[in-house]
Amino acid sequence: MATPIRHRRWRTVALATAALLAGLTTPALTATPAAATTTPYDTTYYADAMGKTGATLKSSLHEIISAQRTISYSAVWNALKVTDQDPNNSGNVILLYSGISRSKSLNGGSTGNWNREHVWAQSHGNFGTATGPGTDLHHLRAEDVQVNGARGNKDFDNGGSAFTNSGGSLTDSDSFEPRDAVKGDVARMILYMAVRYEGDDSWPDLEANDAINGSVPFHGRLSVLKQWNDEDPPDAFEKRRNQVIYDSYQGNRNPFIDHPEWVESIW
Repeated sequence: MATPIRHRRWRTVALATAALLAGLTTPALTATPAAATTTPYDTTYYADAMGKTGATLKSSLHEIISAQRTISYSAVWNALKVTDQDPNNSGNVILLYSGISRSKSLNGGSTGNWNREHVWAQSHGNFGTATGPGTDLHHLRAEDVQVNGARGNKDFDNGGSAFTNSGGSLTDSDSFEPRDAVKGDVARMILYMAVRYEGDDSWPDLEANDAINGSVPFHGRLSVLKQWNDEDPPDAFEKRRNQVIYDSYQGNRNPFIDHPEWVESIW
């Protein structure tokens, strides 16, 4: 199992020891929680969720975002060419983990191609690529074929080693750490899935937990994902992507892009 960065662990031990000796409170080493935000959708799309917290907020958001259109897995190819378009080159897409800008025409399954990465791994619930969670654009991203293979179905955590075209992402035997610029993106995609799919339809109840998981409908590690959500707030690319999916494809939004502070409220 991957573990948090070692120097933080040793620093935490040292601070705790010093605090004990001095009779002081050990300082917290957590990220600053996401600040409250407002959006144009608060009085319309999110009206039923405003002012709620915890399980009640999660339930309200589930009802809101479950009203969506679906697309086929084959249609995902062309959708990603729009949602993941390089803002500096309209002929390319930006690959999630590697950060590489690659021609839209190079989609496929060969070396040098990009393919359809399921950020919530298909095997974590065994939903495959059938229309539903397997084709939900809010967690599907363009990625290099080999980098996609390096990620596999691993949970997300800190630690690991670099690899070819990693772009700063790291991996080890059972976990994957995306590059810093998209850590929050990954967290918000995973947590969207945990709210959207609650087992009240034909799909499994997907939930975030703090474990390293196998073929079960869980994805981790929740404590790390919460930290990433705070450290890497939504940027222009992520916000545009959310809007395109809402306007042109599914008609639903990722609420944690609009309101990152709702992560802490629910979990």
